[in-house]
Amino acid sequence: MTKTEQGKVARRRRWFFGVRAAQRFARRQDGATALEFAFVGAPFIALLFAIIETATVYFAGQILEAATTDSTRLIMTGQAQTQGWNESQFKQTVCSRLVLFDCAKLYLDIREFPMGTSISIGSPITQGKIDPTKISYTAGSATPGAPGNILVVTAYYQWPIYAAMTLANMPGGTRLLTATSVLRVEPYN
Repeated sequence: MTKTEQGKVARRRRWFFGVRAAQRFARRQDGATALEFAFVGAPFIALLFAIIETATVYFAGQILEAATTDSTRLIMTGQAQTQGWNESQFKQTVCSRLVLFDCAKLYLDIREFPMGTSISIGSPITQGKIDPTKISYTAGSATPGAPGNILVVTAYYQWPIYAAMTLANMPGGTRLLTATSVLRVEPYN
């Protein structure tokens, strides 16, 4: 056999063995489970994290709602007024009832309305961020809550979102959690 014929035979043999090796690889079942898990595992884990984060966000919303409601009861019954609480003391009371929260990101909007007036509260959001100038604390350093008046207490908190980005409703991957409590201040004098 000449060298060119030997080269052709060698090329055919390599090609034939390459095809056979590919066929053997295709018939093997050893790594099928690992390959299937690689295709299904990543989306499953992402979905699992999204479900956990969604539940955490709703749980945090409920915690914020309960803390706001419990704290405003102190104003409704006159306990906060008789002790002369200011805004920071009321905020500390709300923060003491919050777990999983960073109180530096908590904003409280407290507005007092005389009985019989219309209540109008605008959005505190300006250009996608909370604008502290739109958040009011009615009586300055004194605790609002004259007997018989209507009090609207709103708590705002920007909760960070990591996995389920469809939950984010603010720029920077955060969700604005809001809790509002409306009450009529009891006569406490």
